[in-house]
Amino acid sequence: MDCKIREWQLDDAQELSSILNNKNILDNLRDGLPFPYAQDDAKVFIQSMLNSDKNSIFAFAIEYNGKLVGSIGVFRQTNIHFKTAELGYYIDENCWNKGIATSAILQICDYIFNNTDIIRIYAEPFARNKASCRVLEKCCFVCEGTLIANSLKNGVVEDMKMYAKIKERKL
Repeated sequence: MDCKIREWQLDDAQELSSILNNKNILDNLRDGLPFPYAQDDAKVFIQSMLNSDKNSIFAFAIEYNGKLVGSIGVFRQTNIHFKTAELGYYIDENCWNKGIATSAILQICDYIFNNTDIIRIYAEPFARNKASCRVLEKCCFVCEGTLIANSLKNGVVEDMKMYAKIKERKL
């Protein structure tokens, strides 16, 4: 499989808007993304990622066989949590169940743990999103528990899972 994470490019906007004009993807993401998702929305997002603080936001395009198929990012937290970061990702529905998310997560975790001082990466998928939970488990994230009634998505109160991966400690 030829999956890689790479820096965003402004010419990714058309493909990105196509990927995010899918309710099946948006239903598994946090609110805040417009629907429909226009090419101008994609350009604003990409530009903001290119201009972001490179010590706090680690955002990449996911490419599969030379085509943009998704997004992945790790976002450093603040205050006493500054060595912790949240992971977020999505994949084009046409590319689900091909190991792409698994590959991208492994790549970004390797990058973060080898190039930053971050020691903990966590993710909070909806508990109903069994596929995302399974992908995290395949990437050696540990389920630390269920966050009961932790969110409101599409008018429904939802549970979320808390997964984390810790950088191996050297003695």
